[in-house]
Amino acid sequence: MGRTVLIVQARMGSTRLPGKSMMRLAGEPMIARILERLLRCELPDDVVLAIPDQSQDDVLVDIGKQWGVPVFRGSEHDLVDRYCQAAKVTDAELVVRVPADNVTPEPTEIDRIIEHHHSLPQRGFSSNLAEIWGSGYPDGIGAEVFDTSLLVEASERNISPVQREHVHRNFFDYGTQQAVDEDWAPVSTIQCPSSFSRPDIILDVNTDDQYQLMSRLYDELYSINTRFSIHDTIVWMDNHRDNRSGLAER
Repeated sequence: MGRTVLIVQARMGSTRLPGKSMMRLAGEPMIARILERLLRCELPDDVVLAIPDQSQDDVLVDIGKQWGVPVFRGSEHDLVDRYCQAAKVTDAELVVRVPADNVTPEPTEIDRIIEHHHSLPQRGFSSNLAEIWGSGYPDGIGAEVFDTSLLVEASERNISPVQREHVHRNFFDYGTQQAVDEDWAPVSTIQCPSSFSRPDIILDVNTDDQYQLMSRLYDELYSINTRFSIHDTIVWMDNHRDNRSGLAER
């Protein structure tokens, strides 16, 4: 299938929660904890951190160096172009996209969606980043996989600012559960294993309340097992159900 590169997008200038990439989870920056988990994936040929070319994001370069992860710098708001350029310099034929607000990515599930995409007879868009068509996935443990050629074609289209800032909107809308153009970019997914099929659980960090919840989760679970799994996360979340109210915001 060609070279497969996992690209993590991160920035310090989040509008809803500025500086969240450097907020601490179990003593380390959020982006460091995410990279720690993603580096356990077995199928990507490389993991790259894609950040804006803004001075406020210089601190993220240091995190990349600490974890031995190459850093690519590009447009702050045109994520399609940032991903295109990062794919180009890394010779990626397949891009695996993970946003840096998903703080508990599950390496085995990311490998599963990559393996699924490798098995497809044609290029397209595959995802288990969130629930698609009743797949049952918790929001925030998987990834999106798509062919670089599709991304390049999307960048050359007359697409909206929203599509430029949100890469998946060129292929699939999670809100409406609609593919953008099935003839051009067929959409597919995999079924979540029944043992953690919990689409009601949101594991993004977009607000301070969500960060506080994930900070408590990391404080308790990471100290017991640095490789805690989605099964551990679900048990913890269910035991802290009162603290989850009102946190399901994408």
